Amino acid sequence: MTHNGPLTPEQDMWVCLLAAPPGSALAGPTAARLEGLQGFASTSTWVVVPYGKPRIRRDSVTMLWSIRLGPDDVHPSREPRRTSIERSVLDMASNAPSQRAARAPLLAVVQQGLTVPDRLREALTRRGPCKYRAVITETIDDAEGGVQSLPERAFDRILRRRGLPGPTRQYVVRRPDGRYYLDADWADYDLSAEVHGLPHLEVRNWDADLDRHNELTIDGRRLLQFASYAVRHAPSRVADQVERGLRRGGFRR
Repeated sequence: MTHNGPLTPEQDMWVCLLAAPPGSALAGPTAARLEGLQGFASTSTWVVVPYGKPRIRRDSVTMLWSIRLGPDDVHPSREPRRTSIERSVLDMASNAPSQRAARAPLLAVVQQGLTVPDRLREALTRRGPCKYRAVITETIDDAEGGVQSLPERAFDRILRRRGLPGPTRQYVVRRPDGRYYLDADWADYDLSAEVHGLPHLEVRNWDADLDRHNELTIDGRRLLQFASYAVRHAPSRVADQVERGLRRGGFRR
Protein backbone atom coordinates (compact mmCIF):
# COMPACT_ATOMS: atom_id res chain seq x y z
CA MET A 1 0.00 0.00 0.00
CA THR A 2 1.37 3.43 -0.95
CA HIS A 3 0.42 6.91 0.23
CA ASN A 4 1.80 10.44 0.09
CA GLY A 5 1.34 11.31 3.78
CA PRO A 6 3.92 11.32 6.56
CA LEU A 7 5.69 8.04 7.21
CA THR A 8 4.91 6.13 10.37
CA PRO A 9 7.91 5.28 12.60
CA GLU A 10 7.83 1.71 11.34
CA GLN A 11 7.76 2.83 7.70
CA ASP A 12 10.60 5.28 8.29
CA MET A 13 12.62 2.47 9.89
CA TRP A 14 12.24 0.36 6.75
CA VAL A 15 13.08 3.31 4.47
CA CYS A 16 16.27 4.01 6.44
CA LEU A 17 17.35 0.38 6.23
CA LEU A 18 16.56 0.11 2.52
CA ALA A 19 18.54 3.30 1.90
CA ALA A 20 21.59 1.78 3.58
CA PRO A 21 24.35 -0.12 1.72
CA PRO A 22 24.05 -3.93 1.38
CA GLY A 23 24.96 -5.77 4.55
CA SER A 24 23.62 -3.05 6.84
CA ALA A 25 21.32 -3.75 9.78
CA LEU A 26 19.15 -1.93 12.24
CA ALA A 27 21.12 -1.37 15.41
CA GLY A 28 21.18 0.11 18.91
CA PRO A 29 17.85 1.05 20.49
CA THR A 30 16.00 0.51 17.20
CA ALA A 31 17.02 -3.15 17.00
CA ALA A 32 16.75 -3.62 20.78
CA ARG A 33 13.14 -2.40 20.78
CA LEU A 34 12.26 -4.98 18.13
CA GLU A 35 13.73 -7.63 20.44
CA GLY A 36 11.56 -6.46 23.33
CA LEU A 37 13.75 -4.02 25.28
CA GLN A 38 11.62 -1.43 27.04
CA GLY A 39 12.48 2.06 28.20
CA PHE A 40 15.00 3.12 25.55
CA ALA A 41 13.02 4.65 22.71
CA SER A 42 15.00 6.73 20.22
CA THR A 43 13.82 9.61 18.06
CA SER A 44 16.04 8.38 15.22
CA THR A 45 16.54 5.06 13.45
CA TRP A 46 19.89 3.46 14.28
CA VAL A 47 21.59 1.62 11.42
CA VAL A 48 24.98 -0.09 11.42
CA VAL A 49 26.78 -0.12 8.07
CA PRO A 50 29.77 -2.22 6.93
CA TYR A 51 32.96 -0.25 7.45
CA GLY A 52 34.01 1.78 4.42
CA LYS A 53 30.53 2.02 2.92
CA PRO A 54 29.04 5.45 2.19
CA ARG A 55 26.99 7.46 4.65
CA ILE A 56 23.20 7.21 4.61
CA ARG A 57 21.90 10.61 3.58
CA ARG A 58 18.82 10.78 5.72
CA ASP A 59 18.24 13.08 8.68
CA SER A 60 16.34 10.52 10.73
CA VAL A 61 19.28 8.07 10.83
CA THR A 62 21.87 7.55 13.55
CA MET A 63 24.59 5.72 11.67
CA LEU A 64 27.34 3.41 12.95
CA TRP A 65 30.13 1.71 11.01
CA SER A 66 31.49 -1.73 11.86
CA ILE A 67 33.86 -4.32 10.42
CA ARG A 68 32.13 -7.06 12.47
CA LEU A 69 28.67 -7.83 11.17
CA GLY A 70 28.70 -11.61 11.00
CA PRO A 71 25.92 -14.05 11.95
CA ASP A 72 26.93 -13.93 15.63
CA ASP A 73 26.06 -10.24 15.77
CA VAL A 74 23.31 -9.93 13.15
CA HIS A 75 20.23 -12.15 13.12
CA PRO A 76 20.53 -14.26 9.94
CA SER A 77 16.80 -14.54 9.31
CA ARG A 78 14.78 -11.99 11.25
CA GLU A 79 13.14 -9.12 9.43
CA PRO A 80 13.86 -6.32 9.31
CA ARG A 81 17.53 -7.23 9.39
CA ARG A 82 18.95 -6.24 12.78
CA THR A 83 21.72 -6.82 15.26
CA SER A 84 21.29 -9.26 18.14
CA ILE A 85 20.06 -7.96 21.47
CA GLU A 86 23.56 -8.33 22.95
CA ARG A 87 25.26 -6.40 20.16
CA SER A 88 22.49 -3.80 20.20
CA VAL A 89 22.87 -2.89 23.87
CA LEU A 90 26.67 -2.94 23.64
CA ASP A 91 26.45 -0.42 20.80
CA MET A 92 24.06 1.65 22.92
CA ALA A 93 26.50 1.58 25.83
CA SER A 94 29.53 2.40 23.71
CA ASN A 95 27.76 5.40 22.18
CA ALA A 96 26.19 6.67 25.42
CA PRO A 97 26.89 10.28 26.50
CA SER A 98 28.39 9.24 29.86
CA GLN A 99 29.57 6.26 31.88
CA ARG A 100 26.40 6.27 33.96
CA ALA A 101 24.25 6.29 30.83
CA ALA A 102 26.32 3.43 29.40
CA ARG A 103 25.31 1.19 32.31
CA ALA A 104 21.56 1.55 31.87
CA PRO A 105 20.87 -0.61 28.76
CA LEU A 106 23.21 -3.38 29.94
CA LEU A 107 21.50 -3.66 33.30
CA ALA A 108 18.02 -3.31 31.80
CA VAL A 109 18.47 -6.05 29.19
CA VAL A 110 19.43 -8.58 31.88
CA GLN A 111 16.76 -7.47 34.33
CA GLN A 112 14.09 -7.67 31.63
CA GLY A 113 15.13 -11.27 30.94
CA LEU A 114 16.23 -10.73 27.32
CA THR A 115 19.74 -12.11 27.72
CA VAL A 116 22.27 -13.23 30.32
CA PRO A 117 25.67 -11.77 31.33
CA ASP A 118 27.67 -14.60 29.71
CA ARG A 119 26.17 -13.78 26.31
CA LEU A 120 26.99 -10.11 26.78
CA ARG A 121 30.59 -11.00 27.63
CA GLU A 122 30.83 -13.18 24.54
CA ALA A 123 29.46 -10.41 22.34
CA LEU A 124 31.90 -7.93 23.91
CA THR A 125 34.85 -10.09 22.80
CA ARG A 126 33.75 -9.50 19.21
CA ARG A 127 32.98 -5.83 19.67
CA GLY A 128 36.52 -4.57 19.09
CA PRO A 129 37.60 -1.19 20.46
CA CYS A 130 34.75 0.62 22.18
CA LYS A 131 34.25 3.52 24.51
CA TYR A 132 33.65 2.76 28.20
CA ARG A 133 34.92 -0.82 27.89
CA ALA A 134 36.01 -0.97 31.53
CA VAL A 135 32.64 0.29 32.77
CA ILE A 136 30.81 -2.04 30.39
CA THR A 137 32.77 -5.01 31.75
CA GLU A 138 32.12 -4.16 35.39
CA THR A 139 28.45 -3.48 34.65
CA ILE A 140 28.04 -6.94 33.16
CA ASP A 141 29.57 -8.32 36.36
CA ASP A 142 27.11 -6.26 38.40
CA ALA A 143 24.20 -7.61 36.39
CA GLU A 144 25.34 -11.16 37.10
CA GLY A 145 26.20 -11.03 40.75
CA GLY A 146 24.53 -8.02 42.31
CA VAL A 147 26.44 -6.85 45.35
CA GLN A 148 28.56 -10.02 45.44
CA SER A 149 30.16 -8.91 42.16
CA LEU A 150 31.66 -5.88 43.92
CA PRO A 151 34.97 -6.90 45.51
CA GLU A 152 34.80 -6.34 49.26
CA ARG A 153 38.24 -4.79 49.11
CA ALA A 154 36.86 -1.87 47.07
CA PHE A 155 34.58 -0.80 49.91
CA ASP A 156 37.21 -1.67 52.52
CA ARG A 157 39.77 0.47 50.69
CA ILE A 158 37.50 3.49 50.96
CA LEU A 159 37.15 2.97 54.71
CA ARG A 160 40.89 2.46 55.28
CA ARG A 161 41.84 5.56 53.32
CA ARG A 162 39.48 7.64 55.44
CA GLY A 163 40.65 5.96 58.65
CA LEU A 164 37.23 4.51 59.42
CA PRO A 165 36.57 1.31 61.39
CA GLY A 166 35.88 -1.89 59.48
CA PRO A 167 32.34 -3.31 59.57
CA THR A 168 30.93 -6.74 60.25
CA ARG A 169 30.19 -8.36 56.89
CA GLN A 170 26.87 -10.01 55.93
CA TYR A 171 25.32 -9.06 59.25
CA VAL A 172 22.14 -11.04 59.94
CA VAL A 173 19.00 -9.18 61.01
CA ARG A 174 16.21 -11.48 62.17
CA ARG A 175 12.64 -10.27 62.01
CA PRO A 176 9.29 -12.09 62.35
CA ASP A 177 8.77 -11.73 58.60
CA GLY A 178 12.16 -13.08 57.60
CA ARG A 179 15.96 -12.92 57.85
CA TYR A 180 17.85 -10.03 56.25
CA TYR A 181 21.54 -9.94 55.42
CA LEU A 182 23.17 -6.53 55.47
CA ASP A 183 26.40 -6.04 53.55
CA ALA A 184 28.12 -4.07 56.32
CA ASP A 185 27.24 -3.26 59.91
CA TRP A 186 28.84 -1.17 62.65
CA ALA A 187 26.97 -2.32 65.76
CA ASP A 188 28.89 0.04 68.07
CA TYR A 189 27.74 3.03 66.04
CA ASP A 190 24.21 1.91 65.15
CA LEU A 191 24.90 2.02 61.41
CA SER A 192 24.53 -0.41 58.51
CA ALA A 193 25.25 -0.14 54.80
CA GLU A 194 24.24 -1.96 51.64
CA VAL A 195 25.83 -1.82 48.19
CA HIS A 196 23.51 -2.48 45.26
CA GLY A 197 25.04 -3.94 42.13
CA LEU A 198 21.83 -3.91 40.09
CA PRO A 199 19.62 -0.79 40.04
CA HIS A 200 15.90 -1.40 40.35
CA LEU A 201 14.58 -1.03 36.85
CA GLU A 202 11.84 -3.53 37.68
CA VAL A 203 9.12 -1.99 39.82
CA ARG A 204 8.31 -5.18 41.74
CA ASN A 205 11.90 -5.60 42.96
CA TRP A 206 12.17 -1.93 43.79
CA ASP A 207 8.94 -2.03 45.78
CA ALA A 208 10.12 -5.06 47.76
CA ASP A 209 13.43 -3.41 48.64
CA LEU A 210 11.72 -0.19 49.66
CA ASP A 211 9.46 -2.20 51.94
CA ARG A 212 12.48 -3.99 53.40
CA HIS A 213 14.28 -0.70 53.96
CA ASN A 214 11.22 0.74 55.68
CA GLU A 215 10.97 -2.23 58.03
CA LEU A 216 14.60 -1.87 59.02
CA THR A 217 14.11 1.85 59.61
CA ILE A 218 11.03 1.24 61.75
CA ASP A 219 13.13 -1.11 63.87
CA GLY A 220 15.46 1.82 64.46
CA ARG A 221 18.32 0.76 62.22
CA ARG A 222 20.17 3.50 60.38
CA LEU A 223 20.89 2.21 56.88
CA LEU A 224 23.04 3.75 54.16
CA GLN A 225 22.61 2.49 50.58
CA PHE A 226 25.14 2.84 47.78
CA ALA A 227 25.33 1.81 44.14
CA SER A 228 28.37 -0.25 43.21
CA TYR A 229 29.06 2.44 40.60
CA ALA A 230 29.43 5.01 43.41
CA VAL A 231 31.82 2.74 45.31
CA ARG A 232 33.99 2.41 42.23
CA HIS A 233 33.74 5.92 40.81
CA ALA A 234 32.75 8.28 43.65
CA PRO A 235 34.73 6.95 46.64
CA SER A 236 35.11 10.35 48.31
CA ARG A 237 31.36 10.82 48.41
CA VAL A 238 30.86 7.31 49.82
CA ALA A 239 33.54 7.85 52.47
CA ASP A 240 32.04 11.17 53.48
CA GLN A 241 28.57 9.69 53.96
CA VAL A 242 29.85 6.68 55.91
CA GLU A 243 31.95 8.90 58.15
CA ARG A 244 29.05 11.25 58.87
CA GLY A 245 26.84 8.25 59.63
CA LEU A 246 29.42 6.82 62.02
CA ARG A 247 29.90 10.16 63.74
CA ARG A 248 26.16 10.44 64.23
CA GLY A 249 26.44 7.14 66.10
CA GLY A 250 29.28 8.35 68.33
CA PHE A 251 32.42 7.56 66.35
CA ARG A 252 35.42 9.76 67.16
CA ARG A 253 38.93 9.47 65.83
